[in-house]
Amino acid sequence: MKSSIILHWLLIVIGSKYVRTIDYELYEYFNRTDPATRQLCDFEEQHPTPIGILTTSSGKPVDIRETISLNSDAFSNQYHIDLLTHANAERIPERVVHAKGTAAFGYFEVTNDVSQYIKSDVFNGIGKITPTAVRFSTVMQNLGGNDLARETKGMAVKFYTKEGNLDFVALNFPVFFIKDPVKFPFFFHALKRNPKTNLFDFSMRWDFFTKNPESIHAVLWLYSDYCIPNGYTKMDAFLIHTYEINNKYGDKYFVKFNFRTEQGVENLPSDEAEAIAARDPDYFNRNLYNAIENKMYPAWTLEMDVMYDIKNIDYNPFEITRLWKMGTYHTITIGRLVLDRNPDNFFRVSEMSAFNPGNLVPGIPGPMDNLFKSRRSSYRDTQVYRLGVNHNRIEVNSPLYWKVYDRDGKPPVRDNMMDAPNYYPNSFNGPVPYVDPSRPKERYTILEANAVDLDHAADFYNNYLQRDQRERLVNNTVNSLVPVSPDLQRRAIRLLTLTDINLGIQVSEMLHDAMQMSSIPDPRVLIVSRQKNNNNYDSYSQMPSDVKSRRFDPDPSGYCHPHS
Repeated sequence: MKSSIILHWLLIVIGSKYVRTIDYELYEYFNRTDPATRQLCDFEEQHPTPIGILTTSSGKPVDIRETISLNSDAFSNQYHIDLLTHANAERIPERVVHAKGTAAFGYFEVTNDVSQYIKSDVFNGIGKITPTAVRFSTVMQNLGGNDLARETKGMAVKFYTKEGNLDFVALNFPVFFIKDPVKFPFFFHALKRNPKTNLFDFSMRWDFFTKNPESIHAVLWLYSDYCIPNGYTKMDAFLIHTYEINNKYGDKYFVKFNFRTEQGVENLPSDEAEAIAARDPDYFNRNLYNAIENKMYPAWTLEMDVMYDIKNIDYNPFEITRLWKMGTYHTITIGRLVLDRNPDNFFRVSEMSAFNPGNLVPGIPGPMDNLFKSRRSSYRDTQVYRLGVNHNRIEVNSPLYWKVYDRDGKPPVRDNMMDAPNYYPNSFNGPVPYVDPSRPKERYTILEANAVDLDHAADFYNNYLQRDQRERLVNNTVNSLVPVSPDLQRRAIRLLTLTDINLGIQVSEMLHDAMQMSSIPDPRVLIVSRQKNNNNYDSYSQMPSDVKSRRFDPDPSGYCHPHS
């Protein structure tokens, strides 16, 4: 009997070491929360014991007494010094635009034969898989801003190909606000914060739009339903520019690349977006993270619109403030982009990633318009400023293969090309260039006009949008015009009327009605009653002036003595 009792308790002790009892509260918590909310609990489940011994940055194990600096020589404590000095330097410069965003990893699979048009290895061979990193963003928000703000959304895709990294930088609009690169700094200044108030300012925006009327087409997209998708997974994305591509025979084609969501396009009306933003300004980021964690992997179809005959069309196909005319191109599917893995660390991937539209591969010489040429330079420059000259050696940006003559600079330097020659040409077998026999020999020159054609914007308003969509566009436009000056209101209505007379009339009439309404009421607040002090003063404002004017000087005893 005694031996059986001992055996029973022995089994309990051994079993408790290897079997965890069911925590019904935790089970219920997991059932009612999403993966993003319970990320820390997921980590604990995956790591039932501590993941290791705490160390300093140099690897020295930290004694538990060093985790408290009170009543000790704090500045002989290297752990304490490590923490403070690292915290002082852990932020890097915020992106000028696209600061608020998130990222994910995935793959691209070729589904169609497009070798007739393009020789790039990444797009040839049905079934070929290429790893990718993708970053989504909202354009004008600062870090920690509102995902649901009415502004353009970005989708940048990095293909890790055998021929180098290919970066496709896309927006959820197929058109852009400007075509002259010299205006680009002024464009994002006008749409970001007022330099005095540090607030987003509709006067700045409408002043810029009306002074640059070529922006009106994109402005209509901005105030349409398409501006606020129901998360990044429910939006299409467009590369905007017209790309030159070529096949292995040197035949040249002109195309536009587009990502089409396989989840279906869904947009949010303004009131719904405002309600969601009030409770979850990270709604887009959370939505993407949860979709991947729940194995509902979001996917996009990559298509390219191929121009039939670029020499015999009656419009400029390189102008990014307009769409191509129907009947002048045909659409071909290339493959599928699938996102199936969240980064283990947000900063290491989303913040350290660098996407440059100038990162192209053989078979894609790229766009020829002036704005793109300017972007090739400015994107690299901003990444050198933000991440350092070796940003392409950071893990998330590093290509599968690279051999360069660049050396040194701020880390990471990786192997720094070790002992290879650091100049070219050389006689000692450093890396050498190759010859691409398929590179097109014919070159085109683009002459761009300053003239503004409002027909594209009118076509979008009248033919692209349905009646209810036009009504919401008018309402959204009016809401943005209410706080601006009468002169700016008149200029905006004039531009909208020149675009489409009915659009101008509807905005004018609705704006007039909105201006008759009372101003936004003060918010409902909760008043906090304060306990009265010994002199029965509720606040400083109720104190007599002679009391306010007194000065209090401390004495060595620790008391304060008033005097006049």
